Amino acid sequence: MKNAVIGNNKQKANLIVLGAVPRLLYLLQQETSSTELKTECAVVLGSLAMGTENNVKSLLDCHIIPALLQGLLSLDLKFIEACLRCLRTIFTSPVTPEELLYTDATVIPHLMALLSKSRYTQEYICQIFSHCCKGPDHQTILFNHGAVQNIAHLLTSVSYKVRMQALKCFSVLAFENPQVSMTLVNVLVDGELLPQIFVKMLQRDKPIEMQLTSAKCLTYMCRAGAIRTDDNCIVLKTLPCLVRMCSKERLLEERVEGAETLAYLIEPDVELQRIASITDHLIAMLADYFKYPSSLDHDLKHAHELRQAAFKLYASLGANDEDIRKKIIETENMMDRIVTGLSESSVKVRLAAVRCLHSLSRSVQQLRTSFQDHAVWKPLMKVLQNAPDEILVVASSMLCNLLLEFSPSKEPILESGAVELLCGLTQSENPALRVNGIWALMNMAFQAEQKIKADILRSLSTEQLFRLLSDSDLNVLMKTLGLLRNLLSTRPHIDKIMSTHGKQIMQAVTLILEGEHNIEVKEQTLCILANIADGTTAKELIMTNDDILQKIKYYMGHSHVKLQLAAMFCISNLIWNEEEGPRRRCSSIWRDGSIRGTRKHPTSLVKEVQELASFDSFYLHTSPWTAGSCFAKAIW
Repeated sequence: MKNAVIGNNKQKANLIVLGAVPRLLYLLQQETSSTELKTECAVVLGSLAMGTENNVKSLLDCHIIPALLQGLLSLDLKFIEACLRCLRTIFTSPVTPEELLYTDATVIPHLMALLSKSRYTQEYICQIFSHCCKGPDHQTILFNHGAVQNIAHLLTSVSYKVRMQALKCFSVLAFENPQVSMTLVNVLVDGELLPQIFVKMLQRDKPIEMQLTSAKCLTYMCRAGAIRTDDNCIVLKTLPCLVRMCSKERLLEERVEGAETLAYLIEPDVELQRIASITDHLIAMLADYFKYPSSLDHDLKHAHELRQAAFKLYASLGANDEDIRKKIIETENMMDRIVTGLSESSVKVRLAAVRCLHSLSRSVQQLRTSFQDHAVWKPLMKVLQNAPDEILVVASSMLCNLLLEFSPSKEPILESGAVELLCGLTQSENPALRVNGIWALMNMAFQAEQKIKADILRSLSTEQLFRLLSDSDLNVLMKTLGLLRNLLSTRPHIDKIMSTHGKQIMQAVTLILEGEHNIEVKEQTLCILANIADGTTAKELIMTNDDILQKIKYYMGHSHVKLQLAAMFCISNLIWNEEEGPRRRCSSIWRDGSIRGTRKHPTSLVKEVQELASFDSFYLHTSPWTAGSCFAKAIW
């Protein structure tokens, strides 16, 4: 049987159909079977598992994993190695659930104990761990059972395969895990710290696979905070190694992995982005990623992987620096490639293209030039019509930037029905989509015409607006308050909106000021009141509301200066002396000539506020605590 199935998937499928698997498992588990027979059964099962994914599914349906794990309790090393080899093949298949390794709590400690048995047990067990460690829960289990200590010494093994599997183990253990990474940075192996060993494995005379995996280990430790971004092992070793992997001389898989790892390394650090951008002409080098032929299905898969990796790296490179963004956009046909990427059949490529575009959209200059020249908003609106949430989150973030008041794309986006689309996003169950939806509406309302503001209020509905004001997500609440501030700007607009929605808005303001909210939320709410107070007729809604007046007085004497200033602007707008009836409003606010211990006459207080601001009126647009519009800030 063993000789018949080796390298022959048809024979493997035939044996499975004929019922060979249950019989082999029966012999494997029989106490009366000799060790040699059990070993041969494990070898045949391992060969069957090397076939198609359907073969693996058939083996799993026959409960092969518990039988093989039971076989690991044997005292015969050859049989243990045969079981581990078969387990390795099954667990590395994409159809095998990783959780099967963790179902029995005794399995992991037993595998740790088997690591010392032979170089084959070391190789197979490390390979099983590296494929079955998917997320923080698995990392914690392996870490708590001594994975770091048991695997560290394998990095100096005479066997290349063992060293490589141990290295891969550390890469998955350290990924986004500060606890493991902080432990790894202090581990000694034969008198050397692990980071030093990883750096040695980065050297050009080492196999590419080893260089790349070592770079991933150091990258993950750096991103987890265990190694500084300006450490020489990152700047002079890891980053140059990953840039080398992007060269067209490297294999396709190496170029993809190198670019994606480099993108992850430099993503949060502007200095690393600058260094990478001038290393080995990286920006121009990445342009070759788009030249891979895609005529055949097999080629198309590889072409998608390369494009995805290139978009990811461009997104990281252009995250902060204006000069780098300019270089990226000036790369041959770059904007055309990104626009094409937005309509790719691969979801991953579309997501990477949107992320790249979002990164470049942080540039005011590019929003006004390249983005307008290529009408980027058109394919973006198509993406927003029907896409998975992960794409919608990034695409809607980018739309926020395209709706900034200095963006030429703002007008055509408004005309294409963006208001209804964004109002729909505010009703999403995904908090990130709600935030982006309301953020984009806030940018849209900034210094907008009355018609646009009316469209927003009509499409959003006051009911939804006030649901957002009670949203459990703080970001949603803050952006909704920002939207209200932008809607309630310009006196005629303030009076118009308050004449139709004044009662509900005043109720919402009261609830927020009475609620358990942080300083920033209450500051924004007081700024909304200050905007209302700037209206001609709208301010009467404050003057006839004793509860609101008392709250403004209370915040005038608050211990936090931001709330004091915001309350002062409310008072200032109410008693502004160029308008009709200021003395009447003064007397109704300061009936006893004092505000919570501040024994100053209102006239002198107003003078102080005027001097503080040095503006013609208290209707400002740029300061975070003024009574004007909430500045349309881009999502960074």
